[in-house]
Amino acid sequence: MERKLILAIESSCDETSVAVVKDGREVLSNVIASQISTHELYGGVVPEVASRMHIEVINKVVKEALEKANITLDEIDAIGVTYGPGLVGAVLVGLQYAKGLAFSSKKPLVGVNHIEGHICANYIEHKELKPPFVSLVVSGGHTFIVYVKDYGVYEVIGQTRDDAAGEAYDKVARSLGLGYPGGPKIDKLAKEGNENAIEFPKANFHENTLDFSFSGVKSAVLNYLNKCKMQNIEINKADVAASFQKAVIDVLKQNVIKTCKQTNSDKIAIAGGVASNTALRAALEKEASKYGIEVLFPSPILCTDNAAMIGSAAYFNFINGNISDLNLNAKPNLKL
Repeated sequence: MERKLILAIESSCDETSVAVVKDGREVLSNVIASQISTHELYGGVVPEVASRMHIEVINKVVKEALEKANITLDEIDAIGVTYGPGLVGAVLVGLQYAKGLAFSSKKPLVGVNHIEGHICANYIEHKELKPPFVSLVVSGGHTFIVYVKDYGVYEVIGQTRDDAAGEAYDKVARSLGLGYPGGPKIDKLAKEGNENAIEFPKANFHENTLDFSFSGVKSAVLNYLNKCKMQNIEINKADVAASFQKAVIDVLKQNVIKTCKQTNSDKIAIAGGVASNTALRAALEKEASKYGIEVLFPSPILCTDNAAMIGSAAYFNFINGNISDLNLNAKPNLKL
């Protein structure tokens, strides 16, 4: 089969990213313009600011991605773009740009689900990986356990019913005065703490489900901090971070291992921003090794939002004939 080149655009949150990906697994360029330093001032992502910043840089980022790949637009086979889930204004910037590019260059447009992109990051990192396998998607906006039956064929086994794990990390980090983004900061601080110092709750549903809930543990941390302040008890921030992190990781670990047993899978591919969390990686590898299950992680650059993963997902959709028309609209709550 002749090689296929995808130009991919990702703008679902606060990263403007464009990549050129060959055959779904080889990254020729992956340019990311991050907005973290701007949103840090506000303690989180401000949607209107994010959209405006995408508009300012997207043209430059596309040109840079093509230059770095040493490819012209004529050589591209299709244009892949995130159309959801995400912040609607931010998604629209990348989507409208991609539609304009597809129309003017007469290239096929391939709309990509952002969550599918995270899963496909593992195809780039692990060239031999093929479905079926189990994927744990953990990020600021999403927490899913997905059974990947085939390329582009997914069964959602479990998902969060309220806050995503990464969202809980950000809120707890803010209450500890650690700033934004919270995930890496809690991960770092937790290394200095005792994870068994405080018993925070782990949500277990009575019905037969592998769904998650992280609002309870988040509230328990906030209540604990308030109680300490009211009673003038000194707060050990490292212990709070470590104990909170353990409560989150224990549930993630338990549910994903159960999924592997249910589906007879011997591989777990982790995806999303929280996938670069060192404690999660260590805990999962330790638990999975007891059952002969292999745990795969993308490198940190592929865990955060990036266009290379969108290019990989777009490639598999493209070769399966899943082409979008130019009426494709942004879907902020798009399901997998």
